[in-house]
Amino acid sequence: MTVPDKLPDDIAELKAIIRVQQDQNARLEALVASFKKALFGTKSEKVDPAQYELELEDIETAIAQVEAEIDADERTAPVRSPKPRQTNRGSLPKHLERVEVVIEPELSCACGAKRHVIGEDVSERLDIIPAQFRVIVTRRPKYACRRCEEGIVQAPAPAHIIAGGMPTETTLAHVLVSKFADHLPLYRQAQIYSRQGIDLDRSTLAAWVGKSAFELAPVYDALLADLKRSTKLFMDETPAPVLAPGRKKTKTGYFWALARDDRPWRGDDPPGVAFTYAPGRSGQHADMILKGFSGTLQVDGYAGYNRLLKRPAQDVTLAYCWAHARRKLYDVTQSSTAPIAQDGLAHIQALYRIEKDLRGLTADQRHAARQGRSKPIIDTLELWLAQSRARVSAKSPTGEALKYIDKYWDGLILFLSDGRVEIDNNTVERTIRPIALNRKNALFAGHDAGAQNWAVIASLIETCKLNGIEPHGYLSDTLIAIAQGHKQADVKELLPWNYTKDV
Repeated sequence: MTVPDKLPDDIAELKAIIRVQQDQNARLEALVASFKKALFGTKSEKVDPAQYELELEDIETAIAQVEAEIDADERTAPVRSPKPRQTNRGSLPKHLERVEVVIEPELSCACGAKRHVIGEDVSERLDIIPAQFRVIVTRRPKYACRRCEEGIVQAPAPAHIIAGGMPTETTLAHVLVSKFADHLPLYRQAQIYSRQGIDLDRSTLAAWVGKSAFELAPVYDALLADLKRSTKLFMDETPAPVLAPGRKKTKTGYFWALARDDRPWRGDDPPGVAFTYAPGRSGQHADMILKGFSGTLQVDGYAGYNRLLKRPAQDVTLAYCWAHARRKLYDVTQSSTAPIAQDGLAHIQALYRIEKDLRGLTADQRHAARQGRSKPIIDTLELWLAQSRARVSAKSPTGEALKYIDKYWDGLILFLSDGRVEIDNNTVERTIRPIALNRKNALFAGHDAGAQNWAVIASLIETCKLNGIEPHGYLSDTLIAIAQGHKQADVKELLPWNYTKDV
């Protein structure tokens, strides 16, 4: 039996295909390993959430590129893959408009008869139309009586936020959401509009934002007042670079976030957050913002909050954050071999495992479970803390971390006696992240007043997010209600958690 002359060529071609597939598999395995490491591996305590998301996006994009290459090879291969690759395509919401396209085959059969329908295959694909601009033309005819030629009547002009101006309230809402939720500075928005032939100067958009912030300020004030009526809140602060007039430099102000989230213990009050801009980080700013509040305030270890404990009424109790205590120990383990810090981390991790089980229980149930499960760990941790401090120098990195935990011990263990208290301050830190991202995109605020406008609008948008409310619809309808003369006495009706589509 003779071997066909073509066989060596076929073998060489198959070997080349195998090498290509092996290379693709190796690249995929490396990318999947990187993806798993990014998703599940140890992360630095200081990793920027936005940077972390960017890392995942780039890895996923690279994986998709290799998969597309494999698909292209399979389409040209003599043998198709018997099973399509499983991919996460997502789902398309029912409320989206459906545009049906029917693709008909040749209906005439070879026998001369006409084919009839026996079934169909249906597929759905997501289509995006770039933002569409339209002009609302409002006509107000004038009418007069032919008999007496008097009594001319005309419908009154509808009220708008920008009286006699160009934008509708929906346009204002779009600008606000783009800037404060999607982190698009006004000059970038102006560039986007320009591509559609709409020439709007950045200063014009800024004027719209300022006017909107002024009109929304009473709603913000009502939000802040509602939060301060609670007896359990979170507070945190984050730097806010602000341009110093005349100096061509920035100064550092601060956004102070006051947050409420009672959902983990089935509280009745809706979640919310109110940001306040202050020119500094002094504890007097926290005291001023919290005027009228009494109860438990959950904070990090910043010493400025101690000013609240000096109130004559002594009406504020500070609960501290185990995540910050953990971070002190974690930093020690990253710079050196630290068995004492490792032991501390193990104790704190045990507390977090218990808290995961308790999320969603009532405050009383959480209190009872913590007394039974968490208190023995705290008792052990207290003994460990005393023994460990005696073994290390107070000025060593481990000694400094232990000193921090000892200093705030009473506030750290407050969660044992109050089921409403969380184990950490992460609730309010999550609300600050969008502020930090917007700060990076915008670089700095242009003025102290502009920073407070930032705080007003960001408070309403982030509170919408906490309550599962679409911010554009909320802001649009709220601005319309304000323009139409919504009563100041009923401003609570305009708070995000009271919003319905019929506002």
